[in-house]
Amino acid sequence: MGNRPGGFAYTTRPDGTVTITHHGAQAGVLRGGRAARFLNEVEAGDAQLVMARWTGNYKHGNERVARSHPRNAR
Repeated sequence: MGNRPGGFAYTTRPDGTVTITHHGAQAGVLRGGRAARFLNEVEAGDAQLVMARWTGNYKHGNERVARSHPRNAR
């Protein structure tokens, strides 16, 4: 895999709410069951990759190809 995501962090509040940040900016807030599932995934795998996937803030690998597609011509 080429570029790995980075710059993510998360904090857990006493009420169970999880706040995910990316380079200091809030990228997502999870509550209840979603927060619990997120915490289980972070503990079981690569935390940066998990946070990137949960926030939708990751590259798909096709940006260069899409840029040159005729439909996206400028």
